Amino acid sequence: MYHQLEQRLHAIETQRLYADLRAAQTGLEKENLRVNPQGYIAQTGHPAAIGSALTHPWITTDYAEALLELITPPQAHAPHALDFLLDLKTFVYQQLQDELLWTNSMPCILRGEDDIRIAEYGSSNAGRMKHIYRQGLAWRYGKTMQVIAGIHFNYSIAETFWEPWHALEGTGLTLRAFRDQQYMALARNLQRYGWLVIYLFGTSPAICKSFLGGRAAPDSMREFNAHTLYEPYGTSLRMGKIGYSNNKEKDTGAQVCYDSLQSYTTSLRQAISTPSAEYEKIGVKVNGEYRQLNANILQIENEYYSTVRPKQPLQGFEKPTDALIDRGIRYIELRTIDINTFQPAGLSHQQLYFLETFMHFCLLQESPLIRGNEKQAIHNNQLRVAHQGRAPKLALEHRDAPITLTAWAGELLREMQPVAHLLDQVHDCTFYTEALRNQRDMVNHPELTPSARMLADMHEQKDDSFFDFVQRKSAEHRKFFLQRQLSDQLKTRFSEMAKESLDRQQTIENNDKIDLGTFLERYFAGSL
Repeated sequence: MYHQLEQRLHAIETQRLYADLRAAQTGLEKENLRVNPQGYIAQTGHPAAIGSALTHPWITTDYAEALLELITPPQAHAPHALDFLLDLKTFVYQQLQDELLWTNSMPCILRGEDDIRIAEYGSSNAGRMKHIYRQGLAWRYGKTMQVIAGIHFNYSIAETFWEPWHALEGTGLTLRAFRDQQYMALARNLQRYGWLVIYLFGTSPAICKSFLGGRAAPDSMREFNAHTLYEPYGTSLRMGKIGYSNNKEKDTGAQVCYDSLQSYTTSLRQAISTPSAEYEKIGVKVNGEYRQLNANILQIENEYYSTVRPKQPLQGFEKPTDALIDRGIRYIELRTIDINTFQPAGLSHQQLYFLETFMHFCLLQESPLIRGNEKQAIHNNQLRVAHQGRAPKLALEHRDAPITLTAWAGELLREMQPVAHLLDQVHDCTFYTEALRNQRDMVNHPELTPSARMLADMHEQKDDSFFDFVQRKSAEHRKFFLQRQLSDQLKTRFSEMAKESLDRQQTIENNDKIDLGTFLERYFAGSL
């Protein structure tokens, strides 16, 4: 089963391609829910001191006005992306006055959907389009799901690696076609084996009861105390039945295919151009006000809540599928990472070293097309690990047969060992094998996982509620960032970028020459 992996690793070693792998790039996107000192979602607007959510390249908002999103530019080494994120979060925290950044993926106390203000981006056509899209999400799925936070890991294999590897593989494809093919193979394997990240990184085994808003909890959930529900063996409720997913996919028909870049873009384009009878009932423009961008299965590509996305940076008002078709895949976005409540930045350097190892394993490992029952098995495995990942002898589905999580995880980590060793050689360190050893310990000792540690900490603090635990950790992290010092040069740079982004937003608003309806028509036609 791992013969191709072994062959490829041997070829890389024989051809001494270490230097060609060194220039891989990592970017991070971290969502952060702003809350007031009492632990409710902040009702304040996006702070002007940190810039314009529409135009700032690094500091924006996701769904809600209070849901900050911090974006690092691509970095030449994964730990540098985390260092940049720490600096960015330091700058933001030092502008927030008494507000906290909620340090868990599942939200704080909710007082109903009226508490959740949809993000505003100003009066320009571009800003209004972003707001209307989010309005559509509220009508389609409700607001509560949209304030679940996470971390996206963006990774591109070193550009210098593709040409010699293309020559080694001898596929007869053009270099670009080969690169696209291999990135899609990587994406399929991230889906197959992605349950492992949910097990190892999951830090959301509990929720505040207010999150359900009166809805029934899954039968497997238990009451921790008067205010908290939890899964005794859970890892990531964010990735579970109550979490952030296309929970209407079967009903709406958004079936996206990862066989190739062509099938991926074609299936996405079909979803964003096919009307949905259910969404037509909502209406697009009602009494002169937009409720959604359109009544199609997906308003835009980003509405498809996949765990993995192939990406190409956008130019101007370009659509994601157009960018992929025109220039191919530039990087892969992994979206299954919980905010680690024990880490100020929400992620550790060691976790990043493991993710790099995991990415290269998924690239080099055999990746057949997803056929038969495998798509459903991938879905089932994700849910089982999210809700029951630490249960003794938990069985997953693998090649149409059951296998225990412990056995399969042990097998995968064992096969990743030479990949970690390769990356140690590439970067002249031992961090990758050390990170892999740490993950193996968590497979053999589930009590070491972040999800188990979180529940243990809640018990030790005299049965803290979910809210009490996360509020305490958020306050600790706030203190950490307020005490952290940025260089004068960095503070000036961040402050100037904030001001420049506000000026850019004003310029965009002043230069709009067409009405919103025409703007949307041209956007979807690809003529902006």
